[in-house]
This record gives sequence, structure tokens and C-alpha cells, in this order.
Amino acid sequence: MAWLLEFVPPEYRRYGVLRRYPVALARMARQHVSAGVEAARLGFRTARTELSGVIPPHGVEAVLDIYRREGARLVAIAEGVDLVDRALRGETFTRPL
Repeated sequence: MAWLLEFVPPEYRRYGVLRRYPVALARMARQHVSAGVEAARLGFRTARTELSGVIPPHGVEAVLDIYRREGARLVAIAEGVDLVDRALRGETFTRPL
């Protein structure tokens, strides 16, 4: 629960229903993280065009690097949230040989 709460807005901690039903919290966390992944992808695609001429080229490259790193981090979190969500829904996992 605590781990999932890290990926939703802080205000969500006030809603008891999300603490009573972890699968609901997992669903909301999955949606928020997914939105973050999409936002990072859009930001990466548009940063060069929107920032060129406003900040120097090395600044644009630094921003793109942030999008690359944060995008990868968010994708990893999304995979983890998805696994937790699936486990909360009763799915079992078998270790591959």
C-alpha cells in the first residue's frame, strides 16, 4: 500500500476506500504512472522544437537526457505497478526455468 501511494497524488491518502481496497489503489496508480510515461514521451518528442532558440543547444540536450532517464524510470515503475495489480487480482506467477 505504501509503495503504491507513492505513485498517486498525495491527496489520495485521504480516501479510505483506497486503503480498504488495495486493488482500487493499484488501478489508480497504474493510470497515473501510465499518464506520466505518456507525458515523458510527448515531452521528449516536442522539447527540441519548443526549446530551440529559448535555451542553448546544450541545455536542450540536457533536457532530452532527463526525459530519457525519467521515461525509463517511469516505465520500470509502470511494470512494477502492473505486477502488483495483477497479484492483487489473484494472478499467480511461475518462475521461468
